[in-house]
Amino acid sequence: MKLDHIDTPAALIDIARMQKNIARMQGRMNALGVAFRPHVKTTKCIDVVRAQIAAGARGITVSTLKEAEAFFAAGVDDILYAVSIVPAKLPRALALRRQGCDLKLVVDNPTAAAAVAAFGDQHGETFEVWIEVDTDGHRSGITPEQDTLLEVGRILHDNGVTVGGVMTHAGSSYELHTPQALAALAEQERAGCVRAAQRLRDAGIPCPAVSVGSTPTALAVGQLEGVTEVRAGVYVFFDLVMHNVGVCALEDIALSVLATVIGHQADKGWAILDAGWMAMSRDRGTSRQSHDFGYGQPCLLNGTPLAGYVVSGANQEHGILSLTWATGDEGGHADDIAQRFPIGMKLRILPNHACATGAQFPEYHAVSPEGNSVEWRRFQGW
Repeated sequence: MKLDHIDTPAALIDIARMQKNIARMQGRMNALGVAFRPHVKTTKCIDVVRAQIAAGARGITVSTLKEAEAFFAAGVDDILYAVSIVPAKLPRALALRRQGCDLKLVVDNPTAAAAVAAFGDQHGETFEVWIEVDTDGHRSGITPEQDTLLEVGRILHDNGVTVGGVMTHAGSSYELHTPQALAALAEQERAGCVRAAQRLRDAGIPCPAVSVGSTPTALAVGQLEGVTEVRAGVYVFFDLVMHNVGVCALEDIALSVLATVIGHQADKGWAILDAGWMAMSRDRGTSRQSHDFGYGQPCLLNGTPLAGYVVSGANQEHGILSLTWATGDEGGHADDIAQRFPIGMKLRILPNHACATGAQFPEYHAVSPEGNSVEWRRFQGW
């Protein structure tokens, strides 16, 4: 199907850009001598994951058990569920392991560790559990020097649970924008996770895996001594937040939303699109960065960014395309908006946050360099 025949709004994947992004990340991990376990929460799409595995990825990372179930059913069996497990979800984790899924769980507190140990003992299952380490104060996890790290390790190890490793995610990298700052945080992430693993080993607790990663730190890190694998997710599509961080160009962003011009407010200099926040998502991550892209960067159908224009506002089903500069010097004049963007014209909108925008759609339209598209289904739910 050609783009002109796709109903809008629709989520598009530029296959050539996606493949380039996959090759870039995998090549970097190969050069650094570590395994790569992509985080598939960005795409939740088996067609994308197959391309990542074909390029050399070893296993996947998921953020929901629904993802784990769906990808295992599609033939992927090496899965890290990278959210601290709670007791109510252990029966689903057990079902996956009993079906042959090499599912790895994560904990970051003694309560969860004890629950996994008790549930495994009750059901005769030896779970593999990784301990989440906090290396930048961004979200969850145990800091490398906390006594809790060894407490959790002992609860697991002493009760027959396999301690598979430690993992961390330097999510604060999204707040940075210079190569020097990204490289420093990448080293902090590496060193902290390696230190946590060494403390466990020194206490007699096996810790074979040391897993780090975020898209910015994976692309900025200089060396990975002591690390066994890296995880990253949004790199496969990239987005405007990653562009502002400095790890991709606009021309690298592989996900866009196809939208149609449905009206004008000429006195305001607006073209009205049929893609509002229900299509683009409410994520306004670039508003806290050096360049605010509103709800997205409009592009022509061939992917060329429209300099000076932005999706400046959004209602549920309406997007507002306007000039970013009131004078119009950078992209035209407000009073010619209807002429430049006639009713029925289709545009591509690059998103702030690929994960959030992708989540608005049940499928992607994967577009080849020739302009043809095929439908790729996307997993939904928890």
